Amino acid sequence: MNYQGVIEVAELAELQKQQSLGDGQLVVLDCRYDLADTEAGQQAFEQAHIPGAQYACLHRDLSAPTERYGGRHPLPTAQQFSEFARSRGISEHTQVVLYDAQRFAFAARAWWLLRHFGHTNVAILNGGFGAWQASRMAIEAGAPPASAPGDFTAKTQTGELLSYSDIYPNLETPPWKLVDARENKRFLGNEEPIDPIAGHIPSAINKPWQEVTDEDGKILPLSALQAHWQSIPADDAIVCYCGSGVTACVNLFSLHLIGREARLYAGSWSDWCAHILHPRSAPVKA
Repeated sequence: MNYQGVIEVAELAELQKQQSLGDGQLVVLDCRYDLADTEAGQQAFEQAHIPGAQYACLHRDLSAPTERYGGRHPLPTAQQFSEFARSRGISEHTQVVLYDAQRFAFAARAWWLLRHFGHTNVAILNGGFGAWQASRMAIEAGAPPASAPGDFTAKTQTGELLSYSDIYPNLETPPWKLVDARENKRFLGNEEPIDPIAGHIPSAINKPWQEVTDEDGKILPLSALQAHWQSIPADDAIVCYCGSGVTACVNLFSLHLIGREARLYAGSWSDWCAHILHPRSAPVKA
């Protein structure tokens, strides 16, 4: 059985029984990360992880090196992502399961990237590592053995991304609904702990990414997700952004689950700030 969307603990455990982790059929990626301590996720993985899992680091594996523009976590190129995926044993038909411990914050980034590069056979563990532990499933420690290389070739899907140059000229009459996934205090500009400028992109509305999961990090029921997004008419185009294009993917994931399409402004607010501070031509609006 192929899983595309959410997978439960019991379903992953059953997959592990049916398939050997290393035969190219099932790859589990641990995506835990801490923006304030970039090595904390790797350390947590080495202390305890789902058996057979491998680690996927946000800044090393799921992002490209930062430049002046493009945000704090630029998207990797197709070549970069192919190399990463192959190094983890991912091939065209591999079932990939992702998890983190932050309410999908980083697993959703990996989910979006895999789909963006043409791999749809991917699911996120509902409740993450906490749900696995709460179910008293087996855990491992230390570094995993090297996996047999996969042969996945990333092929960028078109029409899923917008950039600053797409959004800025349309600020007055946007043909889409811009959705900011950051906490409300950052959206309002009352607090900005990361980026150099506080505020949000003009015309954006706020839908904090944490609101699509419960306190245990499990996705809300489909009916609740539909209610969460019903303020945006079904015919309206949606563009999601956040601080650096990472947690916006949680909103994209929730929209996918209810069958609504949306695009990503990958550079997000950090890229917008770069254009304010270092305008290429015309100044931007804060």
